[in-house]
Amino acid sequence: MRGWRWRRSPLRRRSDVVEAWTVLVVAVLILVGAPLAGAAAAGWAHDEARSVAAEQRAERHRVRAEVVGTTDSLPSMQAGGQHAYRATVRWTEPDGTRHTATTRVPADTERGETVDAWFDDRGQSVLPPVDGSAVWQHTLTLGTCAAGGAVLVVLFGHSLVRRVALRRRTAEWDRAWARTEPERTRRRA
Repeated sequence: MRGWRWRRSPLRRRSDVVEAWTVLVVAVLILVGAPLAGAAAAGWAHDEARSVAAEQRAERHRVRAEVVGTTDSLPSMQAGGQHAYRATVRWTEPDGTRHTATTRVPADTERGETVDAWFDDRGQSVLPPVDGSAVWQHTLTLGTCAAGGAVLVVLFGHSLVRRVALRRRTAEWDRAWARTEPERTRRRA
């Protein structure tokens, strides 16, 4: 019989009613609460990632530089999973001053090629600023993790309530059997 925990019955116990209400609350929290938690976390993460990207764009600048020498023999990983080497590059500013620095260049770059190099305000070599796809990737990752985490917390809470309800139900059955057993087995307590 469906819905027997909601109907009045001599077999229905308080733990059955609590468990029925818990299932309803869990369903609402999973279907409504978890997506809302994920959306809220994603919104916060998107705003934060956009502000970090804007800060990086403001403090970093790109120059077109000529590769004049390499300094690394082993590649390192760069954003996007590409291999990069550290190399010495040279460029000329619009005011005519020449600069030489060490920066990351793609692995297949030869001496004499022109590459894009990124530097901060202090002249230190840095990675390019975060782009829009990285912002959205961060947003979706945090939103998905928050929604999944909310579902796990709800399911964990539900398992705790079920465990307590089962213990109470077992205790109620034991008390009922203690009252009924002498009549059924003809033993005296």
